[in-house]
Amino acid sequence: MRKKTIVYVVTIILSIIYLLVAGLIAVGDDGVFGQVQEEKTVKAEVLRVTDREKISYESDGESTTSMELIYFEAKALNGDVKGQTLYAVQELDLMFALRQPDVQAGDKVMLAYSPTDDGAADYYLTDFSRTGPLIALCAVFFVLLLIFGRKKGLDTIISLAFTCLAVFVTLIPAILDGKNVYFWSIITCVFITVMTLLIVNGANVKSLAAGVGCVGGVLASGLIVLIVRGSIKLTGMLDEEWVYLSTIKPNQTIDLKGIIFGMIIVGAVGAVMDVAMSIASSLQEIHEKTPTLPARELLKSGLTIGRDIMGTMANTLVLAYIGSSLASVLLLVTYSANVTQILNRELIAVEILQALAGSLGILFALPLTAVVSVFLLKRFVRK
Repeated sequence: MRKKTIVYVVTIILSIIYLLVAGLIAVGDDGVFGQVQEEKTVKAEVLRVTDREKISYESDGESTTSMELIYFEAKALNGDVKGQTLYAVQELDLMFALRQPDVQAGDKVMLAYSPTDDGAADYYLTDFSRTGPLIALCAVFFVLLLIFGRKKGLDTIISLAFTCLAVFVTLIPAILDGKNVYFWSIITCVFITVMTLLIVNGANVKSLAAGVGCVGGVLASGLIVLIVRGSIKLTGMLDEEWVYLSTIKPNQTIDLKGIIFGMIIVGAVGAVMDVAMSIASSLQEIHEKTPTLPARELLKSGLTIGRDIMGTMANTLVLAYIGSSLASVLLLVTYSANVTQILNRELIAVEILQALAGSLGILFALPLTAVVSVFLLKRFVRK
């Protein structure tokens, strides 16, 4: 128990050190946020709506209402103007079928302003504040983890926090700063794997086997991407967002193909780690119950368990990727003549590549984890 506690504490300390050091290296001199837009935002609560105004234009002798302006007062909830009453406007474009809901008293909103020469500020509504409900839902999730998982639930929360920090503090800043996407994607996946297994399961044969299988499966997925992307002529220009990303820093080139590589392996690491841990845990349990079972039979059991896991996990990856891009798929189906035209779109090709590379990574991780588990259990675990 003392050894497990030492490993647990050391892992947390080293994870913090890694995030601090890697974060400093990843973030350039310009930082991450605030390079593009100069306007500032303030969170506020709407007090009351003061006025409405409709703007019309003349076309062929007919008057058409195109805009509606809703003026309102709001109380600032943060920033330098916290506690002050702000006078803002919501601009609604009536030419679009889908637009923002009308602002009402009690709504939490995000207001933007650009300071003028005389020091005044004109506020306008950019969007509704959605962080409150999301934070509440996140809190419910954490509470349920602690209730059902207890110590394991706490470990899960800690590892999840480190995982999110690894992505947002190191990987994303490194990409935006023009650093090597491949290196930072791989090191982020390795960190997430090692950190999660040590915090949740400790330093043991099960964690070592699962870690080797997970890293091997993720690297296999990345290798598949590197091999296939040339033959399918990937450019990295999947949609408008990717075009904007390529020009976000005029003096610095962002490797869009590298981002696709990172997107695929980071997206696969969770599923591959889940599969690897399931195999390693099952084989260790079998070995503890029947330590005299020959290595060949133990390996056969691991492969049988892997076959059962394989089908559902592959479905999980494919359905996750389809669900995340469902709106794009619907548009492509609507405006495409046939299935072949849809499949040849780069956006769809990348989604298919992502699903297949992740699934192949799982297939590679299954036997690798089983072989490593059997080797370690028979070689180093005598009782």
